[in-house]
Amino acid sequence: MAEISAPMATIMAALVGIVVASLTAVLTYATTKKREREAEIRKEKLEHYKDFMASLSGIISGEQIPGGQQAFAKACNKLNLIAPHTVIVAMQSFQQEIKISNLSRTNARHDELMSFLIHAMRDDLGLRNKGENDNLVLGLWSSGVPTQTPE
Repeated sequence: MAEISAPMATIMAALVGIVVASLTAVLTYATTKKREREAEIRKEKLEHYKDFMASLSGIISGEQIPGGQQAFAKACNKLNLIAPHTVIVAMQSFQQEIKISNLSRTNARHDELMSFLIHAMRDDLGLRNKGENDNLVLGLWSSGVPTQTPE
């Protein structure tokens, strides 16, 4: 077997070092960019989820505001773009329960489906706390102040 001369070994070691350094730089850059994209998407999701929750306040019984249903529809449509499958399915189930044509609506089913939807959004954002489970019923608060109708 032929021996490698000292200068050749030095050159090969330098080339291996350059390749390893280059690969490390490329992998670090790619990983950093991926994390940045994930953080940006998470931030965008949070904004959409906040808009959705705010839109729910505009359709609460006794507190409906003009344009509340339109804001709710827009918020739901935005979620179709960015939310994962579990959130979209939960949202669609909630929509089926609250739609006007559903003559068998119940407050219990409304609360159950809304809670399931909020839990799915919290899971998507990584906000599920230790010990939190799906049995926790989440609700919305209303101010109790009757909505003023324009005269």
